[in-house]
Amino acid sequence: MNAATPAPIEKIMLTAPVIPVLVIEDVAHALPLAKALVAGGLKVLEVTLRTPAALEAIAIMKQVEGAIVGAGTVTNEAEYRAAMDAGSEFIVSPGLTEKLGTAVMADNTPFLPGIANAGDIMLGMDLGLRHFKFFPAVANGGIPALKALAAPFGQCKFCPTGGISLQNAPEWLAIDPVLCVGGSWVAPKGEPDPAHIETLAREASGLAR
Repeated sequence: MNAATPAPIEKIMLTAPVIPVLVIEDVAHALPLAKALVAGGLKVLEVTLRTPAALEAIAIMKQVEGAIVGAGTVTNEAEYRAAMDAGSEFIVSPGLTEKLGTAVMADNTPFLPGIANAGDIMLGMDLGLRHFKFFPAVANGGIPALKALAAPFGQCKFCPTGGISLQNAPEWLAIDPVLCVGGSWVAPKGEPDPAHIETLAREASGLAR
């Protein structure tokens, strides 16, 4: 790949300043939730594999025009295969193992693995990765921690996730190596209120970076 050509995961990260982190308990919520988020300008949707409804929700959300739907909380190769079978367009993991990283990279699937320290980043770089989720962002030291961690790895880009809100997102997005943030505030739990979610998404999609 030409050095000037963004990696597929970078293109996804640059689609909007916020990637909604979605925990879907009821499959019936998937379609109205996806429609409202996309209408509000958030096209990249991360459906976490934390509920029995997640895989079916991914397949349903892909029906929404403009939606880029991926799986989050992918922790092993079996979950990765199931997520891809459901139609995931990208993969997000809370951490990084060599086994999972090797499997995903072998398929050239856009991948955003979680990192918390320099060793995690070095493992990812050994696997050919340059884009990472800093997780859990606030609990792991916040902005000072990410700035210190990113300093030795100038070629790497980040998506902080965990404790991010509309209020603190601009501070994170102002950090040079941060391409986007992950957040659950744009999709409150429970039955979706499409109008409210679209409003939250529009606010989030308008954040500067």
